[in-house]
Amino acid sequence: MKLEHVCAGAHPDPMRNDDHVAVFNAAGVTDIVVIDGGSSVADRDYIDEHQGDVAWFVRAFAAALRNALKPGRDQQDCVLAAIADVRAQFMPLADGLAVPLHAWPIAAMTWLRILHRDGAAHATLYSLGDCKTLICTAPGICIDPDPFVNPQEAILQDCIATLKREGVDDPLHRRERMLPMLRARRESQSTAQSPGVLCVAPQGPFQARLRSLTLAYGASVLVMTDGFYRLVDPYGLYSDTALVEACIDAGLQAQLDKLRNHEFKSTETAARAVKQADDASAVLWIGT
Repeated sequence: MKLEHVCAGAHPDPMRNDDHVAVFNAAGVTDIVVIDGGSSVADRDYIDEHQGDVAWFVRAFAAALRNALKPGRDQQDCVLAAIADVRAQFMPLADGLAVPLHAWPIAAMTWLRILHRDGAAHATLYSLGDCKTLICTAPGICIDPDPFVNPQEAILQDCIATLKREGVDDPLHRRERMLPMLRARRESQSTAQSPGVLCVAPQGPFQARLRSLTLAYGASVLVMTDGFYRLVDPYGLYSDTALVEACIDAGLQAQLDKLRNHEFKSTETAARAVKQADDASAVLWIGT
């Protein structure tokens, strides 16, 4: 088994990175966790002005998840236990600060659990939100085991197109116009009866997408945030297959450099997204 990962914020301040990657190994089990914190739509940070509330949330969750990994406990129960731990930390920190609901942090997450037994790798994929997973089973053969389409993306693109027709091209001005919609969406995600993203105080069980996989000898898995997947969508610099192969051949850092170089040089990236650049993270697992 080989593992490689990258995790880089779009902001020049290295502390301002709302992505997080964690890998846990114990007793024949490898847990790969990729978390994409939802960019804050609040006017300020309330509980951690240094790294930001969202970054605090994703790191606190990863630490709590490590502690929640108990023999016999399934992934959903581990996530619920970890969130309960995070909530117990969050509430005292937020007490008295009148934190608006739209400022409560959320995150997307994909958790790939790989069990090594009988000479094979058996995996379970637990997904919340729009992180991306690609599996290369053989040269030139790539599958997406969780072809999730974020319904909010079409709404955002329609809003961006409307504002563009109105002549609102400046990204900061456009985000200001979109803030009421973004905040309403954030509030609905945090109060959902069966939330589809990680949130501080879920009102019921998470609506996770679960997949069981068998990873053949020599298979490769790339788990990434949507910021890293911009290399494919929307930028079109790679196909799914070509992205996995490039990561295997040249490494994740080379692809991250290509992503940032494209965003630095292109004047069109901000026209197709709420943000011109995004935090980007990925983990590459290669079975041997």
